[in-house]
Amino acid sequence: MLPVMDREHDDFGWGLGVLLRAYQSTVVTELGDFPHGPRGYQTLTEVVRGEHPSQLALAAYLGIDRTVMTYLIDDLVTAGLVERQLNPADRRQRKVVATAAGRRALKDFQKRVRTAEDTVLGTLSPAERDSFRALLRRVACAVRDIDAVTDPCDVVVSALASPPEPLSARS
Repeated sequence: MLPVMDREHDDFGWGLGVLLRAYQSTVVTELGDFPHGPRGYQTLTEVVRGEHPSQLALAAYLGIDRTVMTYLIDDLVTAGLVERQLNPADRRQRKVVATAAGRRALKDFQKRVRTAEDTVLGTLSPAERDSFRALLRRVACAVRDIDAVTDPCDVVVSALASPPEPLSARS
């Protein structure tokens, strides 16, 4: 059994770093053959949800630079996963739409990612995993626009660049 942390010694950042590394090593492996890995997967997931009227809106929602998003979408188009269509509500805009192949691929990758995530969260019961995911999403959605200037991908790269110091090594 893991020791219970008191608030004074709880290190939120350390926990996030460890969890991010576990996610990186487990989930990213499952997305190795997906165009742009996790970023491409998240993009296709949002495209399938269909809530973004344009490529620019999609980029803004995901926190991806619009120039980077152009290349990412180009690669998803080349892979046959999405296509750009005129937005019927505003013909000046292009809406990114999943193809049938993109929807099939997403279903397959969602199963693989979910299995990998369950491995990362293996110390939690299935009900706890569901609660953790729901709470994480709620917090992430609430704070995602606090620092709209910083690219979330840069934050992840920075977090993965140096290993966190374990709590036991601190005084």
